[in-house]
Amino acid sequence: MGRRTAARLIATAMTVGLLTACGSDGYRPAGPFRPVPEGAPPEVGPPSSSAPMPRDPAQPGAGEDGGDPNVVASGLAVPTGLVLLPDGSAVVGERDTGRLVQVFADRSPARELMTVPGIDPSGDGGLLGLAVSPTFLEDGLFYAYVSTATDNRVVRFPLGGTPNPVLTGIPRGERHNGGGLVFAPDGTLFVGTGDVGDPALARDPNSLAGKVLHIDVFGRAVGGTPVHTVGHRDVTALCQSVQSGGTGAPGEESAPATTLYATDDAAQGPDAVDLVTAGADYSVVPPLVEIPAEEGGPGGCAAAGGAIFVGTLDGQRVHAFALDGTGAVVGEPEEFLVGQYGRLRTVVPDPEGALWITTSNRDGIGTPVEADDRVLRILPPSAAGTSPL
Repeated sequence: MGRRTAARLIATAMTVGLLTACGSDGYRPAGPFRPVPEGAPPEVGPPSSSAPMPRDPAQPGAGEDGGDPNVVASGLAVPTGLVLLPDGSAVVGERDTGRLVQVFADRSPARELMTVPGIDPSGDGGLLGLAVSPTFLEDGLFYAYVSTATDNRVVRFPLGGTPNPVLTGIPRGERHNGGGLVFAPDGTLFVGTGDVGDPALARDPNSLAGKVLHIDVFGRAVGGTPVHTVGHRDVTALCQSVQSGGTGAPGEESAPATTLYATDDAAQGPDAVDLVTAGADYSVVPPLVEIPAEEGGPGGCAAAGGAIFVGTLDGQRVHAFALDGTGAVVGEPEEFLVGQYGRLRTVVPDPEGALWITTSNRDGIGTPVEADDRVLRILPPSAAGTSPL
C-alpha cells in the first residue's frame, strides 16, 4: 500500500474518531485531563514532497540508521507502547513525553501525531501500554495505559482528541508500575498492572494492583469483577496466541482457542512469563517460564508463529520460546539481538511474520547512542517465528 493511501486511511479514521468525540456517548474530559484546543486535526500523513524532512534532534528521524535495514525509525525518547494500524504502519508512544509518533516499514520519515495530555512520567510512570480499538477503521480510537499525578488509568481517545477515562484508580508508584494492554478476540480488554512495590496489594482481591484485569471498552467488569488474576509483581506486557479451533457440533467448527500470557518483572530473583488462567494467584502458581535476572527485565512480549518472544531491558536481548498446540513451552529457548541495540522493550508481531521492537536506552538506565531510541523491524532468526500470522 502506498504512502498516500496510508495517509488517507489514517485521516479517515481520525475524522471518524473526532466526530465521535463530539457526540454524547461518554467522551467527556475527566480527572487531570483537559480539553485540547479545537480545530483542524494534526497532519499525520507522509510529507507531500518526496524530499526527506530536515533532521531535527528534537523530532523523530528517518528510519535507516547508518544503513541498518533493521531500523525503521530513530531519534525517539523511550518508545514504550507500539500498535500496528490497518495500513501496515505503526504508532509508538513515548513514555516520558506522551507523544504518539507514526513510523513506517519502508523507513519513511516518522510523523508526530499528537501529545497525550495529563501524563506524569515520574518514577516508572508515563504513557505505558497502547492498543487500538478492534473497530479502529470505524471509530478511530486508541486505548492507552497512562500514569497521572494520582493514579494509573486506562483512557481512550481519537487522534487529536481528549483522552477520556475507561478505568481509573489503579494504584501507581515509583516502581513496579505495570502497564500492559491487549484486546481479546471478543473485543474485551485485558489490563496488566504492577504491585507498586507492595506484594500484599497484589494478593488483595479488592485492589487493582498486581493484577490482570478484564473489562469491556466502557470499563465495566467482565464476569462480575474486573480482577481476572492476582499475585503478579509487575505486569509489563500482555500477549496472546491463537490455536485452531476444534470441531463442535456436526458441520460446525468451534471458535479458536486463545491463550493469554503476561510478562512479570520481579524485584528480586528470576523474572517470569505467566500463562494467565482466570482466578489464579500467581504468588503461588509457578510461572510458565523463568528468565534469569541478568538476562531479564521483561518489557514486552509477542506470541506469533508458534513462539513467544520476550524483549528484555537488563538482558538486552529477545528471548524466543517455542510453543506446542496447547500454548505450552517446548524445547530449548533461543535468543537473538543480544547486546546489539541495547535495552529492548516492546515486541509486536505483524502479519508478515516480522517483529517490531523498541529500544529503551534513553530511560535513565541505558547508555544511548546518537540514533536512540529506535524502532526495529526484523524477521526473527528462529524457525518458530518466521511463519506469517
